[in-house]
Amino acid sequence: MSDDDIRLDNADDAVPRWYVIQCKGGESFRAAEHLGNQEYEVFHPVLQVQKKRRGKLEWISEPLFPYYLFIRLDRLSSNWRPIRSTRGVLRLVTFGLDLPVPVSDALVETLRQQGSPDAEDAANVYFRAGETVEITEGPFKDLQAVFSSHRGEERAIVLLNMLHKQQRLEMPVAQLRRRD
Repeated sequence: MSDDDIRLDNADDAVPRWYVIQCKGGESFRAAEHLGNQEYEVFHPVLQVQKKRRGKLEWISEPLFPYYLFIRLDRLSSNWRPIRSTRGVLRLVTFGLDLPVPVSDALVETLRQQGSPDAEDAANVYFRAGETVEITEGPFKDLQAVFSSHRGEERAIVLLNMLHKQQRLEMPVAQLRRRD
């Protein structure tokens, strides 16, 4: 190994990379909060899902990966020691010789884009009652409707104004898109 190889390795160590943290059960939100308070750059992908609580449907945030989150660190200047003693953190995910292996920046960027409201497919996943939607396929294509409720995971009930009256229609969720 030459001096040039050593300098290259050291230069790569100075580049911040994403790593995976395993959290204690049900504590990924706590871990993300406490790591953020310590000024670490953390990415904790979440989904907005509808759950029935006390007989009512409510929108709640759930982790995309329930026991994991991402942290951006470099091998030279980042302080790794406080991470393992942070509330909610179980450990840094390691492979082989107990060395944390970085996650591809492209993977994290893809997850960030999928979670953003501007993502093309995100508009087709979850809708709230009363939200205006556009029908994208079928005989009612390009018409606006009001989302009423989900009927299972793949079907939805929408209210469509026809003949001066709101008509209830059941259709695939995939045929609906949010209106801006």
